[in-house]
Amino acid sequence: MAAPIRILLQTTIPPTEDDWSIARFSMLREYLSGLQDANGTPLCAVTARDRTPAGAPDPILSTIDQTDFDQLWLFAVDTGDGLDAEDCAAIGRFRKRGGGLMITRDHMDLGSSVCSLGGIGDAHHFHSKNAERDESRHVIDDRETAAILWPNYHSGANGDFQEIEVVGTPHPVMHDSSAADGHIRYLPSHPHEGAVDAPPQDPSARVIATGTSKVTGNHFNVAVAFEPSGDGGPGLAQSTFHHFADYNWDITAGCPSFVTELPGSAMAHSPEAQASVRQYVRNVALWLAGRPVAERQPA
Repeated sequence: MAAPIRILLQTTIPPTEDDWSIARFSMLREYLSGLQDANGTPLCAVTARDRTPAGAPDPILSTIDQTDFDQLWLFAVDTGDGLDAEDCAAIGRFRKRGGGLMITRDHMDLGSSVCSLGGIGDAHHFHSKNAERDESRHVIDDRETAAILWPNYHSGANGDFQEIEVVGTPHPVMHDSSAADGHIRYLPSHPHEGAVDAPPQDPSARVIATGTSKVTGNHFNVAVAFEPSGDGGPGLAQSTFHHFADYNWDITAGCPSFVTELPGSAMAHSPEAQASVRQYVRNVALWLAGRPVAERQPA
């Protein structure tokens, strides 16, 4: 019997009620904690936490390579100071020893502390840090919130869902046996997703899914997968943490007061989209653990 996959869900800010702290990812935590293997035993053991105050190493992140965690799901919700140098070094050692990483952020410079991470951090592009080399992408895609500059791809309202497209040979993370084509079709939408791309110097990385802007029709990358290699364990760079947030799974969960965009409600009325999102999350957990993802989790 395989041991449960030990997952750390971690934000890059201290506990803050009116922000995207870990309490706003409770549905993700509950879903992962409720997954079971074929024998009915828990598939995952989940720890969820915010970081300690910025300006000093976080006691868990800065020693994560010495823990028994198998995976780190990092929700970069800071404005640039969310990771200490010791945190980054330990996360690098964690991946080097085979640990799995899922690193996600949001629009413009939100979560830009991940630029300090080597490897998967290089997949994330921001306005002021690690900007995309292709200046044709330096456009304001979402025109609803004028203060948010590029990158900010508009995949739809919070509370709605977007249809995504598989890129190239379907990656295991994109598998969905219940879908007509066998692939993940839907993820939560968000008015201003960030920019991710495969680092050209890393042959282990490739884009596995794209979305389409509801405003401009621009295509943008949703997920970049890093295969296990001599550089370390598997990894995933995701365009926005809103794919995993309570508010985007169910708008009745509420959001921080600074969120002003009008929400939608399509997710609440689509069991198919809800199942697709859950399947995607399950696939990520299994793939990062080096386990097969073919089976669908019962609803």
